[in-house]
Amino acid sequence: MITRRRHILHVRLFPPEDGASDLYAQVLSALEGITPRVQPIPPHSADLDVTGALRFWDRDVQGIGQMIRLRTAALFGLHDTTLGAGPNRMLAAMAAAATSPGGMTVLGHDAETVAGFLRPRPVAALYGVGPATATTLTKYGLHTIGALADAPLPTVQRLLGAAAGRSLHERAHGHDPRPVTPEAVALSVGEAYRFDSDELEADQHRRALLALAEQVGARLRSEAQAAGAVSITVHYADRSTTTRTRILVEATHHSAALARSAYEIYERLGLQRARVRRISLRAQTLGPAAGTTRQLTFDAGVDKALVVEAVADRARARYGPKAVMPASLAGAPAVLAISALRRTEGRTDPWEAWAVRGEAGESEVL
Repeated sequence: MITRRRHILHVRLFPPEDGASDLYAQVLSALEGITPRVQPIPPHSADLDVTGALRFWDRDVQGIGQMIRLRTAALFGLHDTTLGAGPNRMLAAMAAAATSPGGMTVLGHDAETVAGFLRPRPVAALYGVGPATATTLTKYGLHTIGALADAPLPTVQRLLGAAAGRSLHERAHGHDPRPVTPEAVALSVGEAYRFDSDELEADQHRRALLALAEQVGARLRSEAQAAGAVSITVHYADRSTTTRTRILVEATHHSAALARSAYEIYERLGLQRARVRRISLRAQTLGPAAGTTRQLTFDAGVDKALVVEAVADRARARYGPKAVMPASLAGAPAVLAISALRRTEGRTDPWEAWAVRGEAGESEVL
């Protein structure tokens, strides 16, 4: 039986900070005019399966990519759209991560090309390898994807567990069976804070996250919505980004719960004095707050905190957003400089965290 080769494109957008949500929805609609198999990856990416579109448009995958860049530039003014193409979603995303903004990298289907691309890269660049997993692998001398691929499968499974070890070992060999699946739309609400200058201090990062959680929580409560997931996006000085998402055990619209989840995500990033230019926090998988449940506890402080939050909401509604705020934010410009990212439609890929580095780039075929 002859299996048709898959051709996957990973599209990474660089929208302006203002109106980014609206632009993202419009670009997704335009991409669906090229192929119906579009899977959005908020906040600014998407995977496209163009296998069937090649014959329709009478172009190869690089030609489809050039058409996408032309349309996003002409219709939406996005001149730095970055693309990666490969035989599966993982390789396409990694190709885009290795491409300068405005460029395109195409990976061939032959095993030698895939191995040549993957093997020298750090193990942390592999899809599904977070900071904790990368630390474990490097501790045992597996610093590159090639070293992970060469390691015996039983050894990797002893280090990471049976399921995770087998999955990452397969990915180290370039295998990723995930299909590009158009999904139902899930609403999200987000806020973003831009530092006056590149910020290295973790305390300032956490202060910004607290301010963002307060803003997002207040918006959710005012609209009687609750979030089932929280994501943060960190924008660095070199224009690269990292996005992580956490699925919540209980849907919530309480600022303290949102802040705790944001802190946990941030700690797992292990930034170590990274030069951060901007931080975004987004509440995803929204639903009616009336339909949520909350685990009862014997901690009276939890109920008191919720009562205080309700009183603070009424005070802010009457006297302004600065009437009541956490003590650590008193006098902080973070509260004043929060810029809203308007409600948008998007879908969540919890593992999406590909960094796109560089300034301007050209197309490259590997």
